[in-house]
Order: sequence, then C-alpha cells, then structure tokens
Amino acid sequence: MDKGKMLSGLFVMVGLIVLGLMIPNAVSRYRSFDRVVNVKGLCEKEVKADKVIWPIVYRVMSDDITSVYNQTDTYNEIISDFLEKGGIEDSEITIAVPAVSDKYANEYGSNDRPYRYIAKNVVTICTDNVDAVLDLMSKQSELMKKGLVIVGNDWENPVEFKYEGLNDIKPAMIEEATQNAREAAEKFAKDSGSRLGKIKNANQGTFTIENRDSNTPYIKKVRVVTSVTYYLKN
Repeated sequence: MDKGKMLSGLFVMVGLIVLGLMIPNAVSRYRSFDRVVNVKGLCEKEVKADKVIWPIVYRVMSDDITSVYNQTDTYNEIISDFLEKGGIEDSEITIAVPAVSDKYANEYGSNDRPYRYIAKNVVTICTDNVDAVLDLMSKQSELMKKGLVIVGNDWENPVEFKYEGLNDIKPAMIEEATQNAREAAEKFAKDSGSRLGKIKNANQGTFTIENRDSNTPYIKKVRVVTSVTYYLKN
C-alpha cells in the first residue's frame, strides 16, 4: 500500500477521533448559553418638591364695570405685597388679565343675580422656594380678612408641586436597583446549584415620579425598576 495514502488515512482517523471528543464539550458549552435567569431590581426614594406653581384665584363682583377693574387692581397689589413679604420674588409672580362676565350679555343665564359683573382673576406664583409657598398657603386667611373672595378649584387651577432634580439622583438609584437585581439573581443561582455568570442584557426601566400621598403632594416618590438577564454556570 502507498505509504502516503496510509499516513493520510491515519491523520483523517485521528482528526475524527479528536472531533468526536470535542463535540460533547462544545454542545455542553452551547447549551449553557440557554441557562439564564431574569430578575428585576427596585429602587424607591422620597424627595421634596423643588418647584411649585400656585394659582391664587379670586372673584370681584359689582354692578359697575369700572369698580370691578379698580377693585381688581387693588386686590392684585394686596396679593403681591402679601407674597413678597413672604419671600416670593416679583419676577416669580404673574398676574393674568381678569375674565369678566356680564349677566345681561348672557343669553342663557338668569338676570336675578345680585351683581351684574363678575370678574375672575388669577395671580400665579412659579418658584423653587417651596417652603415659602407652603408657609404662605397656610396664611391665606390674611387675604380673606382684607375682602378677597378666594376660589378653590383643584381641577381648573390646581396647585402643582414638581421635582426637577431627577438627573442628580438617577445614577445612584440605577446603581442601587441593579445591585438589588444582582442580589436576587445570586440567591436564585445558589438555590438552583448554579453560579452567576455575565450579564446577557439589561434594561434600565422608566423613572416615575408620583405624590407620596394625597395629603402631602410636595413629597414625591421616585421609583425605577431595572430588568437584568444573567447567564448561569455550573
């Protein structure tokens, strides 16, 4: 037999044997990539609102339109003075044009109301001095004692407390949520007799900001949930 053909056949045989030995290991490693655990990590934090929009709504009623506007100007000055003494800057106060209704011009209303003209007026405070606003809100009776008819309407003119410092706390919250997810994954791996591998994929999740409760809307609850998938190893 040709010696060269014999050696070629021998090499082929050895190669097949080696390949046969490697296949089970390769299959095992391939299947290990299918062994994963999906976990979620939660992080919640309570923060105080850092911005507030507070509309002060009041009405003026009279049978004389000039008297309505004069009284509106007087009340606007009273409110502005009240706010500035309480720590609100003039640049943080916006006075809207009054909305005046005339009962005689209203085809669908009745004319038996005691006053012909009713003006609705809105003075809006937009500031990051939340503490000053909370203090002033508790003292609104001082305005009422000066004759202002303050109107409360949470639907049309709600007080809005906001938190705009999210970017400052995002990194730490994501880190905590991810750590919580890893701890859950490690517990699962230990209970299943496995070891935790590398991250397959991760999703940061969406940050939500809500009122902690209906009584303290100036306290916000910030929440984020991260989703992480880890490989499992024997």
